[in-house]
Amino acid sequence: MGKEYFIHPSAFVDDSAEIGEGTKIWHFTHIMSGAKIGEKCIIGQNVFIGSGVILGNNIKVQNNVSLYDGVILEDDVFCGPSMVFTNVFNPRSFISRKKEFRKTLVKRGATIGANVTIVCGNIIGQYAFIGAGSVVTKDVPDYALVYGNPGKVKGWVCQCAEEIPFRSGEGVCKACGKKYKKDTTGMRLI
Repeated sequence: MGKEYFIHPSAFVDDSAEIGEGTKIWHFTHIMSGAKIGEKCIIGQNVFIGSGVILGNNIKVQNNVSLYDGVILEDDVFCGPSMVFTNVFNPRSFISRKKEFRKTLVKRGATIGANVTIVCGNIIGQYAFIGAGSVVTKDVPDYALVYGNPGKVKGWVCQCAEEIPFRSGEGVCKACGKKYKKDTTGMRLI
């Protein structure tokens, strides 16, 4: 039985990196030893995936994205072009802070737009949507629509990524019909 994934000839996948079945890794990408990539992922060109990075299944990482040690992406996450995850909160070139890496968790189904920066140590909630060019400096609730610098919650989105209008704490997606409830803790599917 041959390879069950695709690696472009110009990509570098180090020994002991784990690649799931059906995953495609494109031009000039580097995946370091110790990285774990799930099934049916698409890793665009010029992507860097560091040691200790964990990607679930069906993830799309667009061109020019850097994922550093400590980043965990659950299933169905989308990372837009040229977005970046940091892993050190207060870097200095002359001080080694590798023991101070902060973990970043992106939960199932979240979308991160082009040129977004995710400051390390935060959690991006499930099905959250981070608008292009935003800078995320704190945790993002499930289903939140976040944009700006710093990123702020500007609304709420459905699992299908359509914005949800709310009346009296309840909302229905006009695109797919899913129903949601919103309160002081955030939004949830009902």
